[in-house]
Amino acid sequence: MLFAYQRNGAKLRRLPPASEPEAEACLASALWIDLYKPLPGQVEAVRQLGVEVPTLADMEEIEVSSRLYREEGLDYMTVVLPGQTELKEQISAPVCFVLSPERLVTVRHHVPRPFETYPERADKVGLGCARPEQVFLGLIEEIVGRLADLMEGSGRSLDTVSRAIFQPPVATRSHGAPAPERLQELLEQVGREGERLAHIRLALLTLERALGFFAQTVPDRIEQEGLKPAIKSLQRDIAAMEVHADFVSQRVALATDATLGMINLAQNATVKIVSVVAVLFLPPTLVASIYGMNFAHMPELERPWGYPGALGLMLASAAGAWAYFKWKKWL
Repeated sequence: MLFAYQRNGAKLRRLPPASEPEAEACLASALWIDLYKPLPGQVEAVRQLGVEVPTLADMEEIEVSSRLYREEGLDYMTVVLPGQTELKEQISAPVCFVLSPERLVTVRHHVPRPFETYPERADKVGLGCARPEQVFLGLIEEIVGRLADLMEGSGRSLDTVSRAIFQPPVATRSHGAPAPERLQELLEQVGREGERLAHIRLALLTLERALGFFAQTVPDRIEQEGLKPAIKSLQRDIAAMEVHADFVSQRVALATDATLGMINLAQNATVKIVSVVAVLFLPPTLVASIYGMNFAHMPELERPWGYPGALGLMLASAAGAWAYFKWKKWL
């Protein structure tokens, strides 16, 4: 799909899909062209504007020279951003920003939410959308804000896990530890937040590198258009978020350890019950074993009270063991 945007006052307006004869002129007037899973015809249309569209394989290269480079006067900056697939699955995938003096071209194969929200907020984010550089920085600012929201969401999710473990409801507290099924749900929730945090940290790292590359490759335009303060502000925001990400990572580790500890306690309680039951049956088993021996002289076998006496002795031995466990507070 191809989305083309043109400046409309202080905002961006999406251009309607053009027919084939009008497509080139429509794209030539666009300030921002967003390619989402582009088709060959759309790639060729953008190539006619002098922009080579990188493939997904090119964008997935991890070498710095493959993600941040200048070619024929165009700056190619690839970052890795969290987003969704067409099936609403959460993934982290590369997005390429191609910056030219005339326009910004973005290439992506998933759906980061900032690409949907930024056009309507272009007048409220960054320095506006009069120039491609401003659109680029405004989109980066929208992405950083989205990452901050995701990190806050992870923090709230971890708060829920912590309350469930350390401050369970009164009804749950009266029955001991949370149920194993609930503990498994909490552990899975912590795992999801840890995975989301890993995606956020990777996105912050790649954004920081892209901003550094942008600041070095276009210093003249940055000074002329007053973009340097905006770049510095974004870099400070990213640095602060990286520190906060470290803090949230520690919370994820604490929540994981606490959840595993509660699972171990629940398992220990189950093993303890089984052990106590086994010990309670040991004295009756001993009595039954004694009277099951085949000795010639066992006087109790000839007495009328022998059978009920053996049963009573078994019951008394089990009750004595149970009372001893209660006295020692093992039960």
